[in-house]
Amino acid sequence: MQNFLKRIFGRQPKRASSSTSNAATAPLSDFQLSEIIGEEPTSKLPQFIAGGALDIGQRRDNNEDALISISGALGIESQSQPFGFYAVADGMGGHRNGEVASETALRALGNYVISKLYEPLFGPNPEPTQESLREIMEAGVHEAHMQVKRAAPGGGCTLTAALVLGSQLVIAHLGDSRAYSIETDGRIKALTRDHSLVKRLEELGQISSSEAAIHPQKSVLYRALGQGNTVEVEIFTGQMPRHGSLLLCSDGLWGVVEDQDIQRIANSTSNPHLACQHLVEAANAAGGPDNIAVLLIRLVN
Repeated sequence: MQNFLKRIFGRQPKRASSSTSNAATAPLSDFQLSEIIGEEPTSKLPQFIAGGALDIGQRRDNNEDALISISGALGIESQSQPFGFYAVADGMGGHRNGEVASETALRALGNYVISKLYEPLFGPNPEPTQESLREIMEAGVHEAHMQVKRAAPGGGCTLTAALVLGSQLVIAHLGDSRAYSIETDGRIKALTRDHSLVKRLEELGQISSSEAAIHPQKSVLYRALGQGNTVEVEIFTGQMPRHGSLLLCSDGLWGVVEDQDIQRIANSTSNPHLACQHLVEAANAAGGPDNIAVLLIRLVN
């Protein structure tokens, strides 16, 4: 953003013409740039702005988390349609199988979704797709599952992926990465539920939330991509937050930073990338026991 603003506003001074006595352009100061960047973004073209951060944490030797972020917008007379595809994955399996699994999953799912939607959205002869967004995401997850099984035998990963068209939101989810809706008024809501054995025990009332937080088997999952012959994906459909953000993250963030601290940091700046950096810093300040993946997405109208 800052480099873009410098290109637009920071042109070199030019010689004044005869009709303008001493008029010349000049680069904006760092203070002026920060003032512009710090303003709440507004646009007549609806579009998604997204920031992301990926960090190894404080106690791991390699990074098994991965993320993907794709934003697009088509602004034409007949329609103005923002589009976005975002996902995080947290690998598991050891011997590099975890990082191979997470990368393979995101490449496979991203390729499937974009190939299905590119022509209907951006092609020269667009026609409505015959499949719903939900069906596209479900089929894409199954394709990713098969590719992970081939590329990383014995490995697997969590997956939390969001497909957004206009204000319509579809989330595909397996494992214990999470999607949150964060409003500017301070409300934060988990849109996904963890597919972990400990979370299931908590849902059944057999243990308390405080017991779940320190349970020695809290990372054991009963759903994950690349595990088993078939995959059961949970799908959430809804609307993008109108006055807030969509957050996708691995348990390296939510496992050590409280929800209210997450929303406070997410709302502390209008720059999603900077907010993600601050969220990573908070997780590392809390010990950083795991890899950290964070995506923060906002719809600007």
